[in-house]
Amino acid sequence: MAFSFEGLKVYQKTLEFAVSVIDIVDEIETHRKHYRLIEQLEASCTSVALNISEGKGRFSKKEFKHFLYIARGSLYETVTMLQIFKKKNWLKQDSYERLYAEAEEINKMLSGLLKSI
Repeated sequence: MAFSFEGLKVYQKTLEFAVSVIDIVDEIETHRKHYRLIEQLEASCTSVALNISEGKGRFSKKEFKHFLYIARGSLYETVTMLQIFKKKNWLKQDSYERLYAEAEEINKMLSGLLKSI
């Protein structure tokens, strides 16, 4: 692997999570497209992996931790957006539950990595 972040299991998991969210977003049908909300969900879910990789590219553990905290914040934002989409019935229950479970796993992985640094 050319970049050190690629070997992190949490990075790999967040990358898969972002693709899963984007795939589901592509299926959303609403009476009135809420493009801003959809864009915000896509931005927050991709931000998790982006911040892990950016942080890993920094020069100190302190900076890496800072970006991991930002990644976790983006994960929380994504979960909130998923909850909104579920309440609006734009997201099926099974899709919501699967993404929520993935987010819980990522949260545990991020917390573990933060504690290890």
